[in-house]
Amino acid sequence: MFLNGKRALVTGSTSGIGLAMARALRAEGAEVVLNGFGDEREIAALREELGALHVNADLTTRAGCEELMAGAGAVDILVNNAGMQHVSPIEDFPVEKWDSIVALNLTAAFHTTRLAVPHMKQRGWGRIINTASAHSKVASPFKSAYNAAKHGLDGLTKTVALEVAPHGITANCISPGYVWTPLVENQIPDTMEARGLTRKEVINDVLLVKQATKKFVQPTEVAAVAVFLCRDEAQNVTGANWSVDGGWTTE
Repeated sequence: MFLNGKRALVTGSTSGIGLAMARALRAEGAEVVLNGFGDEREIAALREELGALHVNADLTTRAGCEELMAGAGAVDILVNNAGMQHVSPIEDFPVEKWDSIVALNLTAAFHTTRLAVPHMKQRGWGRIINTASAHSKVASPFKSAYNAAKHGLDGLTKTVALEVAPHGITANCISPGYVWTPLVENQIPDTMEARGLTRKEVINDVLLVKQATKKFVQPTEVAAVAVFLCRDEAQNVTGANWSVDGGWTTE
């Protein structure tokens, strides 16, 4: 197991993509730190399954990000995965939703990264992996905050990659298309309302319309890319934005 002796923090890892990443990294020997909300009994079961520490914190605030990093300790692998979404026309977009989405999807990654990098530099090895989205490359209507945050995350990743490259640290994005997770499932009703569509129409004519495979991406597929990016063979893969989107952004 090539990640023995490495500690990995995965934000938003109590479900969905983040949980798949945590499991995949643990399977390769990494010590895992979980983060995220959820049922206490389910989180306790995940902690037992993975032999993991769980640190909960409000990542929409600077104090919460600092609390997370203090609780997680020095990490060798940082996966910024926590995210949220809201669908609404720009003129009706709730200001507080904009603030929360940008804070969680973008600003939190800035705070966790700035706090993780010193240890990585000291060890001469590190992996920073940001879960972006196809929306880091292309836009969709009614998702102004999410599109803005994910485009920003791509830019942050590239900047960090250039800064830390001489220190044995890589920084990359993974940009999934639509993955069948609670985040995607929960935005279906908002999209139905915003566009006046049925649930079936949202799935077929909105979510999967640009994914040439016509299949939802599986969390384990995204996790497999994260594992590869942690390998020594990926030491020269940095500043990249990896599409796992069924062909969505090839146009």
